[in-house]
Amino acid sequence: MKRLKYIAFTVLLASFSLQSCDLERYPLTDLSEDNFWTDDKNAELALTSLYRGSITNGLEYSVSDFWSYHGMLFMEHLTDNAYDRRGENNPFFNISSGKLLNNNSFIKNYWSSAYKRIGLCNRFLEGIANAPESEQKTRMVAEARFLRATQYHYLASYFKDVPLVTKTLTGEEANTVEKETQANILSWCVTEFKESAADLPRFKDIPNSETGRACKQAALAFLGRTCMLMQDWAGGAAAYKEIIDYGDNSIHPVYRELFHPSTGVGNKENIYYISYLENYFGCGLPQHILSAKDGGWSLSNPSAGLFESYEFKDGTPFSYDDSRYNPDNLGENRDPRLDYTIYYNGATFMGTEYRMSPDYEASKKERLDYSSEVSKTGFMWRKYFDENPINDLNSYSAVTPVIRYAEVLLSYLECLIESGQAIDQTVLNLTINQVRGRADVKMPPVTETNSDKLRELLRNERRVELAFEGIRYWDLLRWKLAETVLVGEVWGAPYPKSITYAGSTKFVDPTGHCRWYVGRRDFRNPQDYKWPIPLSEQNINPNLRE
Repeated sequence: MKRLKYIAFTVLLASFSLQSCDLERYPLTDLSEDNFWTDDKNAELALTSLYRGSITNGLEYSVSDFWSYHGMLFMEHLTDNAYDRRGENNPFFNISSGKLLNNNSFIKNYWSSAYKRIGLCNRFLEGIANAPESEQKTRMVAEARFLRATQYHYLASYFKDVPLVTKTLTGEEANTVEKETQANILSWCVTEFKESAADLPRFKDIPNSETGRACKQAALAFLGRTCMLMQDWAGGAAAYKEIIDYGDNSIHPVYRELFHPSTGVGNKENIYYISYLENYFGCGLPQHILSAKDGGWSLSNPSAGLFESYEFKDGTPFSYDDSRYNPDNLGENRDPRLDYTIYYNGATFMGTEYRMSPDYEASKKERLDYSSEVSKTGFMWRKYFDENPINDLNSYSAVTPVIRYAEVLLSYLECLIESGQAIDQTVLNLTINQVRGRADVKMPPVTETNSDKLRELLRNERRVELAFEGIRYWDLLRWKLAETVLVGEVWGAPYPKSITYAGSTKFVDPTGHCRWYVGRRDFRNPQDYKWPIPLSEQNINPNLRE
């Protein structure tokens, strides 16, 4: 029940101005400090701007925020789960393909948006300190601290060492601020998440009239993520166990409904998420990721690697050589989440057949090739669409999860595994098997208790369960697997019956399974595990140079 209601935020936000570098300073003199913070409505209005951050209304052509659809969902393009149709010169592809430079525009946008939200939070906390003490003030302070800490969590995850700014800065201060170590930033985040969780209401206690505001479980989940980055497995397990023990959240019985406009906002699994509102603050996700037949640009394309990670229905790994594999119906005999997440040639989507093959006509935007505005892998995303008619492809009521209870359960199990704790069937049934046992999924329960084998099963479960939610890249970096899985060829859908495949694909699949060749990644170790501070920031502040 965390539906972001993006209301107009005119009074305070309109008075903000950008100065110096992206470590922004917001002038105190533009507001009447004696009067503004004495009115709860003014404080709530200011708080709204903290939640919105830099998220863009409508169509996004580049990253606007860590929580915008382009910034969060399309982070999948950095991974082995997806490919950006814009090609190998796209800023996303360059981040994880051996071409990462400090002038990458998307990295610049992530940095700018994070420090903008941080600046807003700092300004808010300083202002509200002058307000009379009340339960409402205590809660709003906790919300601002939570939101600020989430941005430092992301910055420390990707940029590592960055400035830790907890007050408004003068122009001179902003241009001379120094970096803090990743370890110290994460330790600071731990304190912020713990203390904000203490003052935030529980998930069950937030009324419908206040949906969109942070809850205790959201802060605890980010605390768990932070502990996982620190490899503080005991701390992570404790944070996630606290969420579990509250009992406010549960696995929703229908996987697909978690991502649909009408059903993604009233369930107990989506702990914290962004909910766009059509004709009010909608998003352009449909325009970007629908196929040509539905008026879209086919920009985000699932990979063969993701397709292959979904097990057969009996829980055994997928294989092209298995008799259960049906090249004419790729979802047959497979984990139901495959068809809930992606679709492919011959599948029905939004009431009509999706056609995509090397053999089809380019004029109809149905031919898989290297020049048309079509999927470059042959696969497309079904997730986030209930398949009802969409009134405006640029203003859609998408629901994009930030924290789901499924992630909480899987992360809790990971913390137990990595802490060396013995895992029994009771633990498995509490965690991974609740996720796999969802009513419309019903995959066989996991019984493996050997930690090394269970680790691999868990990592694959995270991949398929959380696909296209912006988690995979974060996982690959902290597992130190990016140097392995993000090096080599990128493959698309299989076309074993295609007449033109061998003469139209740039490279023939050496496995003999006729997968379409897409491109190649060459993630560098160790360079690409750390994002460089944007060149524009380094030019302003010598202390940020690397």
